[in-house]
Amino acid sequence: MYSIFEPFDHNGLSLKNRIVMAPMTRSRAIDNIPNDLMAQYYAQRKDVGLIITEGTAPSPESLGYPRIPGIFSKQQIAGWQKITSKVHQNKSKIFLQLMHTGRIGHQDNLPPNEKLVGPSDIPAAGTIFTDTKGFQAHSKPRALTEREINALVSNFVQAAKNAITAGFDGVEIHGANGYLIEQFLHPHINNRSDAYGGSIERRAKLGIEIAKSIAAEIGPERTGIRLSPFSNLGDLPNYDKEETHATYVYLAQEFNKIGLAYIHISLNPNIPKKTLQHLRNTYNGSIIYCNGFDKDSAQKAIDSKATDLVAFGRNFLSNPDFVNRLKEDNTLNEVDYSHLYTPGSKGYVDYPVFRLESKKTQSA
Repeated sequence: MYSIFEPFDHNGLSLKNRIVMAPMTRSRAIDNIPNDLMAQYYAQRKDVGLIITEGTAPSPESLGYPRIPGIFSKQQIAGWQKITSKVHQNKSKIFLQLMHTGRIGHQDNLPPNEKLVGPSDIPAAGTIFTDTKGFQAHSKPRALTEREINALVSNFVQAAKNAITAGFDGVEIHGANGYLIEQFLHPHINNRSDAYGGSIERRAKLGIEIAKSIAAEIGPERTGIRLSPFSNLGDLPNYDKEETHATYVYLAQEFNKIGLAYIHISLNPNIPKKTLQHLRNTYNGSIIYCNGFDKDSAQKAIDSKATDLVAFGRNFLSNPDFVNRLKEDNTLNEVDYSHLYTPGSKGYVDYPVFRLESKKTQSA
């Protein structure tokens, strides 16, 4: 049995502990450029084994949300370099999450001359925040052509190369939470009749092409992917359970052939146990579970060999020293939800650290 605080080494992924900081959008990248405030935020959380950054746009048309960072310009690469250098000072690893939001977005959040795109022209229900007009209905996307899909794959590969230049240890492809890759997987959102629509294999083609192309460029040991089987996020309706199950088993088989470093599974109550078991049995790389864990349940998941690593999200928002608090069973700060996505330091880098508070109390 291994403690969650013990080092981990498998399939090219070597970490100082088995705790992962989950990717979480924070909307602090003014003009979509990583900055000093973001460097402070990530540096505060560098006791974790692996940090997976907030979703980062590989290309201009993938900037669906306001103030999310990119990795397609020299200024963005330089901004990220400040962050990776600080994280590496404490021997943590950091992967950049590459996120194309697809139809989840609004025209006002995109640069001039860019249009919202997706597998089809079906808009997502609901609203999204814009800095220009507040909450607005999602814009109607334009269906990508096959030629544009080829260019999109190339953009992902260049973004991965840029990430390595910026000092990242690897990249995580965002194939979850209702964004572009999962939109292509979904038969009710993907109504294409070409090589990227119809059967499971064709709907999975984009995600597999991106993973294979990035792995070929930067190495499979530097490439992971996030999946969210049976999720309804991003206005994704339920579809046939056996077809959904078969889709993710097929993906696991293909990612295993590529030799990806890990599959990061965003858990939800709808995922059947047999799907998780098939993914574990089919895929030989590392598995990361995320969502709803505390110290005890994380340890039990690792002891059972259901997963190799456990990612925590919400608790890292308000506890920069979360790993130490977890180890010492210290109380946790409450999350300031009113400032999750607002510009500035409040609710971002101003949460107190337990040990500093203790010292103050002792000296009072």
